[in-house]
Amino acid sequence: MDREKLMKMATAVRTGGKGSVRRKKKAIHKTNTTDDKRLQSTLKRIGVNAIPAIEEVNIFKDDVVIQFLNPKVQASIAANTWVVSGAPQTKKLQDILPSGSQSLRP
Repeated sequence: MDREKLMKMATAVRTGGKGSVRRKKKAIHKTNTTDDKRLQSTLKRIGVNAIPAIEEVNIFKDDVVIQFLNPKVQASIAANTWVVSGAPQTKKLQDILPSGSQSLRP
């Protein structure tokens, strides 16, 4: 690679013209850990308690079911708040319910 070709490539990358003003402030990217810590502190303030031994949670909405297998469930009865956390799977209602012909056969 010769010097002329390298200089041509360097000028193509430049965003501003020669002598352009540099950015004064570095952009700060917000991480998810701060959101998670804020959520956990809010839940602690509400007074949620962990509910153990729940194997499955299904949330029904129209013909779609959001299913959580082995979720972490927390609840505050006084605040009428339930927290379900885990990996969700979206399924159709027909996939969850057993069909009538198969379940009645001996």
